[in-house]
Parts: sequence; structure tokens; C-alpha cells
Amino acid sequence: MKKVIFGLLCLSISAAVSAQDGKTNAPAAPQPAAQTPPPPPAPPKANPNAGKFKFTEETHDFGEIPEGPVAEYDFEFKNVGKEPIVIQEAHGSCGCTVPKWPQEPILPGKKGVIHVAYNSAGRPGPINKDVTINSNAQQSPLVLHIKGTVKPKPAEPVAPAEKK
Repeated sequence: MKKVIFGLLCLSISAAVSAQDGKTNAPAAPQPAAQTPPPPPAPPKANPNAGKFKFTEETHDFGEIPEGPVAEYDFEFKNVGKEPIVIQEAHGSCGCTVPKWPQEPILPGKKGVIHVAYNSAGRPGPINKDVTINSNAQQSPLVLHIKGTVKPKPAEPVAPAEKK
């Protein structure tokens, strides 16, 4: 009798452990096929009548400039599109490059200027900075570039120490 009770106890414990592990003798239910995600929505079509920038140059090379003064350049452009260009924002790739842009819409056929100032103080070496323009134009965002080399200030001579 003890053997029968002990056997039933072992069988019930084994069944309970199997059920907790998810291991049953029942056949597994078929898994549904993996669904592929829907394709991403198509990007909005560009407005063919939107304003369009035409810059005289999109990269300006300052060449060699001395360390210290602010180097400035005006990127001139014309709106060659059919609708006004509104520039919402422009920013430099770092705090040393500061753009100023027209706040009013640039009408078709009219010109505008993006003024860029680069602070060379404490920055000897190569310049390679970007200015990103966000607008309603066909080419948005548009990136302008400045480059050049900042020549370090000459070392100041150290005065000899006075003798006592």
C-alpha cells in the first residue's frame, strides 16, 4: 500500500512540474505565421511650385585667417521657384558658427542673404563647419559650408625675470 501511495505522489508531483514548465504530452498548437509589418508610408510628394534656392556658392573658403577676429561671409541666393521661400531656422554645426537669415519671405525672382560669422578666437587650425537651413523650399534642409585655416597667434615673448 505504501508503494502505491508513494508512486501516486511521485506521479502527481511529476505532472505538476511538467505543467509548470509548459511541457505537456499534448501536441503543440500550430503557431500563426509571422506577419510582416506594413510598408512605411510614402514620403509626401515635393511641391513642384515651391520656392527654390540658387546660391552663388554653397561652400566658402576663408583661406588663411588670423586667430582672434570674427570671419564673416554673406551667402547670396535667389529664389528661382514659383512660390515664396520662408526660412524657419538656420543653425551652425557649433557655437562658434552663427548664421543670420532673412525673417521675411523671399518672393520668386528676389534675392536674399544668409550671413555667417565664425569666431576664430582660441581656435587655431583647420575650419570645416556647416550651416543647416530649414525652410519651405524644395531643398530643405539645405547645408552651406565654410572652411579655411586659422593661423595661431604668434607666441608672446616672455620678459626675463628681474634680478635682485
